[in-house]
Amino acid sequence: MAIRIIHTAEPLSDPAVRAVRDALRAGGLTAGGDRIDVPAIVRQIVRDVQEQGDQALIELTRRLDRATLSPDRIRLSPDEIQQAHRSADADFLALMARVADNIRRYQESILLRDPPELVRGGRRLGVRYTPIDRVGVYVPGGRALYPSTVLMTVVPAQVAGAGEIALVSPPTTDGDVNPMVLALAGMLGIDEVYRIGGAQAVAALAMGTPTVRAVEKIVGPGNAFVAEAKRQLFGRVGIDSVAGPSEVLIVADETAQPAHLAADLLAQAEHDPGSAVLVTPSADLARSVAEELERQLPALERSQAARAALDAYSAILVVSDLEAACDVANDFAAEHLQVIVRDEDAALARIRHAGAIFVGPWTPVPLGDYFAGPSHVLPTGGTARFFGPLSCNDFLKASSLLRYDQASLAEDAADVVDFATREGLTAHARAVAIRTQPGNPQSAIRNPQ
Repeated sequence: MAIRIIHTAEPLSDPAVRAVRDALRAGGLTAGGDRIDVPAIVRQIVRDVQEQGDQALIELTRRLDRATLSPDRIRLSPDEIQQAHRSADADFLALMARVADNIRRYQESILLRDPPELVRGGRRLGVRYTPIDRVGVYVPGGRALYPSTVLMTVVPAQVAGAGEIALVSPPTTDGDVNPMVLALAGMLGIDEVYRIGGAQAVAALAMGTPTVRAVEKIVGPGNAFVAEAKRQLFGRVGIDSVAGPSEVLIVADETAQPAHLAADLLAQAEHDPGSAVLVTPSADLARSVAEELERQLPALERSQAARAALDAYSAILVVSDLEAACDVANDFAAEHLQVIVRDEDAALARIRHAGAIFVGPWTPVPLGDYFAGPSHVLPTGGTARFFGPLSCNDFLKASSLLRYDQASLAEDAADVVDFATREGLTAHARAVAIRTQPGNPQSAIRNPQ
């Protein structure tokens, strides 16, 4: 059987359940049985890009992507982008336009606006949201080619009003960026696209090179090297999150259809790697889903990868009741959470941690991956406990606004001066006292104890 069934009375403390959860959160890669030191490799790549600039990008692209670049081919010309757009299939572009419209409408509906100021006498306090000036978008290539990522990252940034958007994507061996990616860039009005990928692309966006101008924030999914580069460069540049393998957790009861659940689990398992976990109080449902997985697996184009993911990173957990299932969902804090139960509202009221929640039997995850509107760039590996989905608001930054009149400053001055002097910061105290006691500001400042 391709997937384990674990019966557990105490899922949060059961070692078998914890092993499944911890497998989702483990980082790194393996090759030939040996663990690759991803952080060390990325540190060297970042150092090379910092010291050698474009030449490092050319050499790393030759060595890692087996593609030949020259300094004048790192960036695509606007004509190349527009040519890809003009050559794209009309039906494909029409579909992409419908998806972009869905994303734009949703993002506009959640966009943060400046709230009314809090006014107390002569004090006016508020917050001002302004967009990030320059954003870098990473679009995966190779077997992880997702043109949908262009829409799910660029459109939210545009809704926020980001000033400039630079897109990077790994080249194919002939040195080209996937034409679907370029066609979407052209459709969205993006004229800054680079033929670079991997950790070196993240490093170039974060630090800049003679050809690639540095950005303020980098978003978009990638492999373990991309994620590690974002982790190492965070602080020098903003990031969305450090993403890992894709995952789904499904909370279901006996009302769910086994064939639907099996299809949902396989949709995530085919990501290679991907993880799929079903949590249910129904032992009969667990058995039926496991059998259905065996029926559906052979028909998949990526059946071998899906079977490996089901074996290594997936499980069906049979728990005592739906409350326990929801507790497991909170503990896993999955990227995608499906809730297919009789009482959906009761389950939702108990669930606190998930990247995106898909409610009911008619809301499969691919709706969110491709079409509905919320971005499919989501927190993975349990980080939904403190991260949320990428949205237009991630491309805004908040500035506090404070405005006092003279009378209000005089009213609050004594407390501010007292507080500052207790911390031993008498220059802070003086900056207030000099405005309220101009004759002798020092008299308002007591000696720190």
